[in-house]
Amino acid sequence: MAQHAQPSGHEKIETSNFLMIVLILITIAIGGIVEIVPLFFQKSTTQPVEGLKPYTALQLAGRDVYIREGCYNCHSQMVRPFRAETLRYGQFSLAGEYVYDHPFQWGSKRTGPDLHRVGGRYSDEWHRVHLTNPRDLVPESNMPAYPWLATGTIDPASMASRMTALRRLGVPYSDEEIAKAGDEVSGKTEMDAVIAYLQVLGTAVK
Repeated sequence: MAQHAQPSGHEKIETSNFLMIVLILITIAIGGIVEIVPLFFQKSTTQPVEGLKPYTALQLAGRDVYIREGCYNCHSQMVRPFRAETLRYGQFSLAGEYVYDHPFQWGSKRTGPDLHRVGGRYSDEWHRVHLTNPRDLVPESNMPAYPWLATGTIDPASMASRMTALRRLGVPYSDEEIAKAGDEVSGKTEMDAVIAYLQVLGTAVK
């Protein structure tokens, strides 16, 4: 009687969808761990750059509006260390500039200009006009207008809890800063807050 050869280990993997999927997931997990875990122990990715300060209450509120309106879908804050990009946008992004960001806004989207070094590049009034109707300043712009930001207001009562939550994640807010957060944003519009956020981007590294 003919003997049937036992399938090899390789054949077992190729003929079993379940086993193949499990092994692929294990391989991807190991690869991800090898790439990601060392970053948690590098000072360049875990320590703030010299002079970096947490966002003020108004800047933090502006960042929340920036995320809410989906600005990150078109605007990256990750200038990569390539000559063409640093010539256009300036000093490339450093992880230490964003250690207080939860979540950070890095990305590779290039629909709109990178905003990594936008802070201080334009006046507050320029940003106000640009957010109200971008084509008043850049006729070829396809960016949507955000006129409602001029009438939307920041809720002072919500700021202390936001900053307290961030402090639990390691952002060094003091009790005094948290206590004064509501007063800082009182009477401010969402437009004021977004402009404050944009004006601080990239200013920690000169």
